[in-house]
Amino acid sequence: MNATPLRTLVLFNYDWDRLGFGRWQSEFPNDHAGFDLFSFPSNARLPGFDLTRFVDRLARKAAGAGWQAVTSNQEQFGALAAALMAERMGWPGTPVDAVLACQHKLHARRVLQQVAPEANTDFELMASRYGEPVPDDIAYPVFVKPVKAAFSVLARTVRSRAELDALVHFGAWELWVIRRLVEPFERIALARLPEAGSAHRMLLERPAHGLQYNLDGYVYDGELRPLGIVHSEMYPGTQCFRRFVYPCGLPEAARTTAIDVARRFLATVGFDHGLFNMEFFYDADHDKLTVIEFNPRMASQFSDLYLRVDGIDLHRIALELAHGRDPALLPHAAPTAGVAASFVYRSFDPAARPAMPAPAQQAEMERQFPDAMLFCFPKSTGQIARDFKWLSSYRYGILHLGGRDPAELAERCAAASTILGWPSPCARHDAAIDGSGLPQLSLETPT
Repeated sequence: MNATPLRTLVLFNYDWDRLGFGRWQSEFPNDHAGFDLFSFPSNARLPGFDLTRFVDRLARKAAGAGWQAVTSNQEQFGALAAALMAERMGWPGTPVDAVLACQHKLHARRVLQQVAPEANTDFELMASRYGEPVPDDIAYPVFVKPVKAAFSVLARTVRSRAELDALVHFGAWELWVIRRLVEPFERIALARLPEAGSAHRMLLERPAHGLQYNLDGYVYDGELRPLGIVHSEMYPGTQCFRRFVYPCGLPEAARTTAIDVARRFLATVGFDHGLFNMEFFYDADHDKLTVIEFNPRMASQFSDLYLRVDGIDLHRIALELAHGRDPALLPHAAPTAGVAASFVYRSFDPAARPAMPAPAQQAEMERQFPDAMLFCFPKSTGQIARDFKWLSSYRYGILHLGGRDPAELAERCAAASTILGWPSPCARHDAAIDGSGLPQLSLETPT
């Protein structure tokens, strides 16, 4: 325990981060700034939001508030805002230009082509801009995604010109939202990384093959230190996440390759401090690793999984890094599970409105599964319609559980789902089993 609590500014602190940083509130008291993109009236701050003005206001308050460090794991605005704030105050942090290089997906592909072409896929900038007709010379199928986005918005494989046209045909309201989500990043990127070009565009990629994974780690004093690899599994026949499982059965040689690719890329973009997450495919049949993208922050949804299985808390690591201290010196907690997963409940019917669990159901969940972590996402009809346009499904719940082994984990998930009144995302009959005994699905493209 520190003799003097270390006061930390946490930006865009919601969901997993609110719980994760809350675990350390006594030792690392924190203040929060930012807003929730997914709830009203918090997200009413989106119009006119400017990262430079946001950081300016916080910098003026820092001394009086007693802040000594800043951190954030939010992809849309938080990671970049934290980097800007750390730079302004002279605090430890991920370099601004490194965050920009990771988040500008076209620029990241160009860098990857220079330093690890064997882990890249064919890519090009879509010639048309938002609102313009789709070009006629695109070869299908093709994976399309925004140059700057988060939460897998508008990212999917399309198999025809008509399908692509429907995806990028935006109404006035959609264009308004998209531009305000991207513009804060755009203003900083054009000033600090002008060679990357505008982020108000769509990127085309050749679909990759294999199973999807996440390499989590951090860089301290320029040294990359891997933490683990999480498997991302999709609902059968879709590009929508069903569950994230840790640990996983990725072959050791592929792990070594993933770490090597991450080390080369991050060193090239100047990423010398902070947590990172690298999403990638591994095609075992061809021993082929393909990078999906680099996230210049913790994948906070996975922090709880590592804590259950390995006894390491990614949120504590984030706090140590924010204060310039070496996370390798942290003790490990006692593991509580042999395997853990984040289960995602989704509806693929736009007309369906899954019922949220009543207080009695939630109380029963807490009684039978005191280790569970549950998030519910009720949405309006309009919000559900937007989710189907942007994400091709509606996510209405997430449940974290641990188990001694995959079999017990599946049983616990099924029992918990029954209490919630939701269909279990842990059906075993449609999953192949890899060398570790963990369920996996074969798929072709990321979300």
